[in-house]
Amino acid sequence: MAQFSSAHPNLRIEVLNRNDVSRDLSVSDYWVSGSPAGIWASELAEAPDVLKVDSLAEVGDGCVYRITYRNPGIIYLYRRLKLPIQFPLRIQGGFIQWEVVARHSEFGDVLEYARRIDPALQVLSIRRRPLRSHLPLLTSTQHQLLTRAMAAGYFAVPRGISLTELARQLGRSKSSISEAIALIEKKLLESALRPSSLAP
Repeated sequence: MAQFSSAHPNLRIEVLNRNDVSRDLSVSDYWVSGSPAGIWASELAEAPDVLKVDSLAEVGDGCVYRITYRNPGIIYLYRRLKLPIQFPLRIQGGFIQWEVVARHSEFGDVLEYARRIDPALQVLSIRRRPLRSHLPLLTSTQHQLLTRAMAAGYFAVPRGISLTELARQLGRSKSSISEAIALIEKKLLESALRPSSLAP
C-alpha cells in the first residue's frame, strides 16, 4: 500500500483484517476512500505483491476491497513472536499507524525490524499495562471456521455469502454452521465486554 498511498496522499485507507491463504499469502479487506465503487481496483492490482483484487461493497464515502497478496516480512515476525495484529490499521500519504500489543522484549524485536525497514519510524506513545489477550481462546476448529467464513465474505457488509452457501462449501449442515458461528460470536462478545483488571 505504500506506493499507492503515496501516489494518492488524500485517500484514507483502513486495513480491516488479515487471514492466511497459505504460509506466504494473505487476504485482507481494505476500506479505501473514493467513489464510485471499485474505482481503485485496477490500480491496486498493479502493486508488485498483489495477486488479486475484488471490489466487495461501497461503504460510506469509499469501497471495501478484498486483496490477496504476498506477505510482507512483518507477518513472519508476528507469527514467530505469536503477537496479535491490532485492526484496523490506518494508512495515509504513505504512512501507516501500527499499534503493537506485546511484552517489552517482543516490542523491541518489532521496533528493531521496523527501524531497519524505515529509519524515520516514530514511536508516538508507549503504554505499560498488564498484557491481556484481546481475543478469547477459540478452539482450532472454531478458529478455522472463523477464518474460512471471513475469507468467504460471511461477515462482510453487505454479506458476501449466505449461511446456506457457506455450509455447502464447508460440507456441513446449515444448522451446525449457524450454531458454531453463534458460539464464536458469543466468545468474541464476552471477551470484548470483559472488564479490565486495571484501576481507572
